[in-house]
Amino acid sequence: MTSPGELERTLRENLRGEVDFGAAARALTTMDASNYRRVPVGVVRPRDAGDVAAALRICAEAGVPVVPRGGGTSIAGQATGTGVVLDLTRHMNALVSLDPAARTAVVQPGLVLDRLREAARPYGLTFGPDPSTHSRCTLGGMIGNNACGAHSVAWGTTADNVAELAVTAYGGASYRLGTGWAGAPQGLRELVAGNLAVLRTGMAGGFSRRISGYGGLDALLPERGVEVARAFCGSEGTLGVVTEAVVRLVDAPRAPALAVLGYADESAAADAAAGLLGHGPLTVEGMAADLVGAAPGLPRGGGWLFVEMPDEGAARLLVRAGDAVDSVVVTDPAAQRALWRIREDAAGTATRMPDGGMAWPGWEDCAVPPARLGAYLREFRALLARHGLRGTPYGHFGEGCVHVRIDFDLASGAGIARFRSFSTDLADLVVSHGGSLSGEHGDGQARAELLPRMYGPEVIRLFGAYKDVWDPAGGMNPGVLVRPDRLDENLRFAVLPPTPFAGEVARCVGVAKCRSDAAAGPEVMCPSYRVTGEERHSTRGRARLLHEMLAGEVLTGGWRSPEVAQALDLCLACKGCLSDCPVGVDMASYKAEFLHRHWAGRLRPLSHYTLGGLPAWLRLIAALRLAPFANAAARRLPVPGLARERPLPPLAAEPFTRWWRRAAGEAAAPQGPLRPGPLPGSLPSPLPGPAPAASGVTLWPDTFTEYLSPRTGRAAVRVLRDAGLAVSLPPKGVCCGLTYLSTGRLDRARAVLRRTLDAVGDVRGPVTVLEPSCAAALRTDLPALLPDDPRAERLAAAVRTFAETLEEYAPQWRPPRLDRPAVGQTHCHQHAVLGDAADRRLRERAGLGGELSGGCCGLAGNFGFEPGHHEVSVACAEEQLLPALRAAPPGAAVLADGFSCRTQIAQLAQLPDGSRARHLAELLAEAL
Repeated sequence: MTSPGELERTLRENLRGEVDFGAAARALTTMDASNYRRVPVGVVRPRDAGDVAAALRICAEAGVPVVPRGGGTSIAGQATGTGVVLDLTRHMNALVSLDPAARTAVVQPGLVLDRLREAARPYGLTFGPDPSTHSRCTLGGMIGNNACGAHSVAWGTTADNVAELAVTAYGGASYRLGTGWAGAPQGLRELVAGNLAVLRTGMAGGFSRRISGYGGLDALLPERGVEVARAFCGSEGTLGVVTEAVVRLVDAPRAPALAVLGYADESAAADAAAGLLGHGPLTVEGMAADLVGAAPGLPRGGGWLFVEMPDEGAARLLVRAGDAVDSVVVTDPAAQRALWRIREDAAGTATRMPDGGMAWPGWEDCAVPPARLGAYLREFRALLARHGLRGTPYGHFGEGCVHVRIDFDLASGAGIARFRSFSTDLADLVVSHGGSLSGEHGDGQARAELLPRMYGPEVIRLFGAYKDVWDPAGGMNPGVLVRPDRLDENLRFAVLPPTPFAGEVARCVGVAKCRSDAAAGPEVMCPSYRVTGEERHSTRGRARLLHEMLAGEVLTGGWRSPEVAQALDLCLACKGCLSDCPVGVDMASYKAEFLHRHWAGRLRPLSHYTLGGLPAWLRLIAALRLAPFANAAARRLPVPGLARERPLPPLAAEPFTRWWRRAAGEAAAPQGPLRPGPLPGSLPSPLPGPAPAASGVTLWPDTFTEYLSPRTGRAAVRVLRDAGLAVSLPPKGVCCGLTYLSTGRLDRARAVLRRTLDAVGDVRGPVTVLEPSCAAALRTDLPALLPDDPRAERLAAAVRTFAETLEEYAPQWRPPRLDRPAVGQTHCHQHAVLGDAADRRLRERAGLGGELSGGCCGLAGNFGFEPGHHEVSVACAEEQLLPALRAAPPGAAVLADGFSCRTQIAQLAQLPDGSRARHLAELLAEAL
């Protein structure tokens, strides 16, 4: 047996692509989006088909198995393996050609589906199959699983849309598959000829979603036209590696309309679904109230069908035939996208139970004939109850395919036994309804053990013989689909310690929305992955490394792990994953915890003391009145521990609270508990109208407003006063602890926050925080760090953004009209934690048109000032923010509520006429 070191050297000598047998590369590929974990020997990123052939030849000679991997979103465990993982996304991701006349495209296996759809869109074409992971799943993975998606009622499965495949087998032999026996491996024709009866009877009675096993094997029958490429689809990497594919394209509907039909419950919706198929729908998706809750835009009901039709007229005809309790027809594309997002995120949202518990895949996509779906769902719910389990079904009701996540206990022996018992009972239930154990995601390890219950011994023997024709040595993805591992082996939870942090890390189920390789609307996650394209810089990749760090098998350094430290180094702590990840992974918090433990008892990087201790340093400089000297020194001398490429923003000559005391007198700065009081009338700017003392707010002097941008604070006072609100400030020295959090100095952060709570006492009334990152820290991090202090929850509940304050406490106030377009960026912490609905409404009332960009500015507090981060910081800004500013119409207001965002714009953008980015409070104050 060849040693891993020898295998690595041989691969490096013979391949053009990367060969990585390091601990980090292996750790990143131990899991996919399933419950399973298998540790590979190494990872190869082939550059082309020649590399694939060489790798398969070398691995076969060494007796090492191979597993091909695309986006790693497989839910049954088939994208994990114990040998060499072929990562086909890094280099083999091209759209080779697109022929609109022939309505075909030639693609490499690592091409993301959305890239193909974007290229086909100008020609009015699309690729029909569209899994909910379309923004990151690959064509190779779709072929491997025979993926379907919401539009399969109209356009079929991936197998229905594949014309030809170039395949390389274990050992290096290459084949070109299409229709007919030409190009097929030796022995395949003879195997089919000797098993015609089994193919015609043992696989008879199938329906569109019979994906389980080698479900397309009957496509090799002579009466089916000997569709060898079609039969290969759904083989889950067990036969060979697709290196190129010719796929068919279909006409994209020009103006589809979405009919949403409400029914009394889920079963009523399922009973109605089959009756709608005669109307020619493009989709018939179903979901129930326990999944979507009170989602806006839905008609009355306890279960819904989302039925997309080619046009509005067809949608309204369908509504009349739908026999629904209530309905709505949606034609606006933005409104449709909002509703579809509910469905697309369901793979993650279904993972969270109403009580906060987690639910897991394993029985993710069983399918039954559509006419049987209502009865099946009723029995399925009863089976869950009988086993004491909970789950929320949803899915492709028009084709009888049901997705569900179930709250299995996959860590204890008793829980795993119940998982096994339920699995066998459910397999029998599916088969009793004439169904398929898998309807689109494949069997992998999760269900392959139970295939004999569906197919019978003759068909199972034929599956094994089919595998052996392609892969006689058994080196392609062993343990999956044929001769499988048990469904309760290799569970990923077994290696984790029973700690709260391990539970948090395990909540990443691997659906990989963080790997979306283009900006998806207003989303933020994951800026560093979008820049580097490396899995270790995605939210999922970092979660996987933390998982393996806790397991201690592949990454053996524990909390001192250099692999985890390197991956988290480029995490901007933008918190985008907290809102954009369907399961709410909070990598910013995980990073803070890791840094806290990683540097415990050791000298930290200088930036942790300079930037991490920023509030204390700035408070000292202000107290000594050294701001002019500090500014001059920063212009001439490099600051130890900070990036030399980036100038430091200048300190204000007069801090915000000093202006406040100078303008209003010491009496205006109460030193007791937080009780909003009237603002004295001696401010230098005119303040129209008296403000009733009862309508008061406390304006929080965050570090950035206090020392770096006091004009933002002065503007906020001006606007709040104009809105009829009395303004007061809290006692001196309050701080949200943000900079200590971002550098992982959690003990220091807790001490600062306790001192802050002691200072402010019992909060009464709203606390307006102008800096979004500080508001987010007070609202979420404060109670998380001090869970036993009830004052933390009270202060967190009192926090309001500037726009929220005006909307809630001055609803009759009319902002000045600016009547101009606005560009800029919503702060990532506001997007993730606070929400920007009130800001949008305030901008609209003020006549500020247009949309702010998504993404992250890239500066992200201390991140952009730390050594080694400048290039990534700038690239993040180039991803969405800077292009939006360049495309701004003349006279547009540049809006950025975050100080980091404003600083990044000032340093990187070429704004016209010396203009600058402003906080919304500044724009409104100037208009007053």
